Amino acid sequence: MKTINPATGKVIKEYSEMSFEEVSGIIYRANIAQKQWKERSFTNRSVNLNKISELLKKNKDRLGKLMSTEMGKPFSESIGEIEKCAWVCEYYAENAEEFLADDTVETDASKSYVTFNPLGTVLSIMPWNFPFWQLFRFAAPALMAGNAVILSHSENVTGCALEIEKIIHGSGISADLFRTILVQNENMKPIVQHDGIAAVTLTGSTKAGKIVASQAGEALKKTVLELGGSDPSVILADADIKQAAESCVNSRLLNSGQSCIAAKRFVVVEEVYDEFVSEFKKLMETKKVGDPFDEATDIGPMAREDLRDGLHVQVQKSIEVGAECTLGGEKPGAVGSFYPVTILENVTKGMPAYDEELFGPVASIIKVQDEAEAVKVANDSVYGLGASIYSSDVEKAEKIAAEQLEAGCCFVNDFVKSDPRLPFGGIKQSGYGRELGLYGIREFVNTKTVYVM
Repeated sequence: MKTINPATGKVIKEYSEMSFEEVSGIIYRANIAQKQWKERSFTNRSVNLNKISELLKKNKDRLGKLMSTEMGKPFSESIGEIEKCAWVCEYYAENAEEFLADDTVETDASKSYVTFNPLGTVLSIMPWNFPFWQLFRFAAPALMAGNAVILSHSENVTGCALEIEKIIHGSGISADLFRTILVQNENMKPIVQHDGIAAVTLTGSTKAGKIVASQAGEALKKTVLELGGSDPSVILADADIKQAAESCVNSRLLNSGQSCIAAKRFVVVEEVYDEFVSEFKKLMETKKVGDPFDEATDIGPMAREDLRDGLHVQVQKSIEVGAECTLGGEKPGAVGSFYPVTILENVTKGMPAYDEELFGPVASIIKVQDEAEAVKVANDSVYGLGASIYSSDVEKAEKIAAEQLEAGCCFVNDFVKSDPRLPFGGIKQSGYGRELGLYGIREFVNTKTVYVM
């Protein structure tokens, strides 16, 4: 196993994969530690979570540098990611006890209520695009609920995975309660099905989600899946075009375009199509691709060369069947897995740019006649993670977001983002279950009915 700097193509470090016997021992010890951890009060656990937050903030420059080196995101975004992880730890340290308080239900019994108990040891299989955030948004509530956590991270961010482990252990949490394991994806099935694993959460591609869900299903284990997305941004005729264009560009290029909730399909009513595209393109042209440690850089390299090459194939195939490339679209010959800011117009059904998730700095723009067609096209996807809608008629846009758009997260006049206070997750091929907020912490607990006659 090795990590490679995507900006230079050079190997950073190589690691030895753990054997199943090693991992089995880790899981065994995690279950012992979990039994002790679950007996501690919420107040006691919150001390550790707040300490994790302090350590993250104290070490954010060092951790951010490692993140940018391993997966290429601009350094300023890496710093922001670490700060957000600190926030989610503080949020659950403060709110977990209230979220998991017994829920009294009036029945014929003298007393009846619902209580929430931890499940045990939860396996988390995490992706490379937000190496710290993806883990902490699951681990903070899971730990506060009384569970143990085993992390299997993407091979290309192994350094980040090991640093996460050090930070958590530095808070005073038992070294056995949270462990990082080094195992390649093709060898994960016996770990997913291990008797010591109570549940599994995966953030990643839809393909990976189906594999893990199938493996976990064979062993009747609870799963939460946060998978791919091809999020639409709907631009109605009465939208503030400049504001909408700026928001859409920010969404499309966040994390160098490598975000499951990034806006990817821009569905624009023809009345304002030309105006929106003009403003959108003008902003996209100002974005600089380059060294993630250069303060002037907006977009770093893609995390791996194979991902960059796969994206380029999707762009070329879309052009071959009629899409018009009006910006970018040419794969650089320089060292590093860089890809230019790209705009595809005349995008229609049947093209990769319409049907598939484009994980990189590529925008697909789709012209529609009116509001009704805009909603229809927005929903015309196998994915259902996030969606946004832009309109000066906020009441109308809110109604469309709440009642018509098929997604787990719908935003009005802003781009989709995760927030510790709000549940996050998708429908259709974007997965199931929720992270964050009240609903996130209740995923990995036994929701138990207690009835006293």
